[in-house]
Amino acid sequence: MALAVGAVVPLLVLASGALLLRLVAGDLHAQQDAHLRERAAVVAKDAKALLRATAAGRPAAAQVRERRLYASALDVGIRLVGPGGTVSGGPQPGSSAPLPAEAPVPVTVRDGGAGWRVLSVPVAGVRPGVRGTLWLFSPDTAADSQLRLVRRRVVAVALLAAPPAGALAWAVAARATLPLRRLQRRTSGLDPRTSGTRLDHTPTRIAEVDDLAHTLGTVLARYDEQAARTAEALATARSFSATASHELRTPLMSMRTNLDILAEHPGLDPVDRAEVVDDLRREHARLLDLLVMLRALARGDLVEADAFAPLDLAEVVDAAVGDLRRRHTEVEVTVRTAPGLVVHGWEQGLRSVVDNLLANALAHGRRDGGPPRVEVTLRPGREESGAPVVVLTVDDEGPGIPPQLRAAVFQRFHRRPDSPGSGLGLTLVAQQIALHRGWIRVLDRPEGRGARFETRLPPAGPGAVETSLAPLRRDWLAVPAGKSQEFHKDGP
Repeated sequence: MALAVGAVVPLLVLASGALLLRLVAGDLHAQQDAHLRERAAVVAKDAKALLRATAAGRPAAAQVRERRLYASALDVGIRLVGPGGTVSGGPQPGSSAPLPAEAPVPVTVRDGGAGWRVLSVPVAGVRPGVRGTLWLFSPDTAADSQLRLVRRRVVAVALLAAPPAGALAWAVAARATLPLRRLQRRTSGLDPRTSGTRLDHTPTRIAEVDDLAHTLGTVLARYDEQAARTAEALATARSFSATASHELRTPLMSMRTNLDILAEHPGLDPVDRAEVVDDLRREHARLLDLLVMLRALARGDLVEADAFAPLDLAEVVDAAVGDLRRRHTEVEVTVRTAPGLVVHGWEQGLRSVVDNLLANALAHGRRDGGPPRVEVTLRPGREESGAPVVVLTVDDEGPGIPPQLRAAVFQRFHRRPDSPGSGLGLTLVAQQIALHRGWIRVLDRPEGRGARFETRLPPAGPGAVETSLAPLRRDWLAVPAGKSQEFHKDGP
């Protein structure tokens, strides 16, 4: 900035000086031109009288008129060109200097190194032969000397102004950029890879510096967020690998044993062979179900906030029930939904909630000697505080769940000995309900024997989009088996 100001200020002074020179030259020429016009008004009368005397053939009168002509010219040069010749006197350019044919407006004529302001005035009379041109001359040396003086002063001011202008600009720039240098010193030691120290900026009331500090803080915050998300992703991947290897070991060993039996006993009784093959099918189905559930839990741990959007929960319930009816035609499903129940949610996550609640009701809700019956209800409700909620209930007609076991059904790999599932379905339900800022509880079915799973979710609203997932994030794969997920399951 100092170098720029030091270079620009002389240029501005020179440009201003050039303009000033033009203005001064114009003023000086205007003064000379005004003086020439004043002299021309007086001298033209004597010039006309001289031409009349000359045309009348009166030499004595012509001499008198010529002297009067010189006297009236005073400090300007004159040159009268007429039929009888040329009369000239006073300061004027040499006869070799070219004069314009006409100069009704004063012009500048150069003669060697000297300049002259020249004005021509036509002189005409009534008598024949009284016709000529009167030229008036004024030396331009005074104007030239004044202009040279102004030019020298402009150049001197330009040369003298450069150093103090640069020094002043340096001082002003140094003071103006002091907050920026302080910010640079504070940020130069920040290394987000090795230290958790972050920028502590005090507002300087300088918009550019404060905006830059805010931008740096935002960049570091996003770096921390992405670093945390990367660490979470790595932890989830490690947990997925460890959990999968641990949980798959038992069914794989069981399948290996059955395969060894089939290989070592080719003549096995057909009944026993069918039993072994059926056991292999069950273990294979369990393996597939386990892998699908582990993958779903991992996706829930890594879901981003931008995956959430306003969603009509009734459409999700109808789609899930429709798929259940197509796969299990023997199931009796009763659905009661209210339209317009919109939540701010992740569609895949909420669909997994409904699917797993229906699968749980189907697996454990069979009546003695009859097909399973499932009732699904979606309605608006309110909390005790008066806050609106969306209530989803799934009822079955199974044996129900004792109160002392209701907290454990949401833990990983918790299942009854005769359960065909993986023990992760209700864990996945709990994970998604936590991500959606809701809660779930297990109750007795109001109309007789059975269990009710009641889920409550906040409806979509102005603040739903701004809800962050971070406060409720849980690594549902990393929690050791048998440990509580720290999830509220019995309601407020």
